[in-house]
Amino acid sequence: MKTIIKLLRKVGIFLPSKTQYQTRHRQELLAYLQSMAGQHVTAAGIAQYFETQGIRIGVATIYRHLDRMVAEGIVNKYVLDNTSPACYEYHAPTAEHTKSGCLHLKCECCNAVIHLPCHELAQLQHHLLQQYRFALDGTRTVLYGLCKNCRKDSAQSLGSDFI
Repeated sequence: MKTIIKLLRKVGIFLPSKTQYQTRHRQELLAYLQSMAGQHVTAAGIAQYFETQGIRIGVATIYRHLDRMVAEGIVNKYVLDNTSPACYEYHAPTAEHTKSGCLHLKCECCNAVIHLPCHELAQLQHHLLQQYRFALDGTRTVLYGLCKNCRKDSAQSLGSDFI
């Protein structure tokens, strides 16, 4: 039965579990995540946002709700590396990236995380599968390099436009 429920949730049919409560904190967190759809947020960033709004919600509560939302399939969790906090992203139940994942670019200089549109990852996944028979896990894909701003700063400090 649990497998069936997981499959239904994966295709966008969300069934509330017996232990799922619609608390005020959960509703506020979900509303915030929906307003940030397509963007990555951290638990600390969420806590900071609520603090600036005068809403008292503990970080442990935020993590607990995020973990439940990940299990329900309405939030994706990305762990980019061992030194950065996990990122979370809300997605609509019919969002295309639930099938293929998302490619992330991480700047090694400023630690910025850039979300690459999912159709580009789908093309890469298809190429890798066809050409190399390699099935890429799109939910755990991070490429490292320098972002536009850090490249620009590096070019200015080195006197070159080619970095």
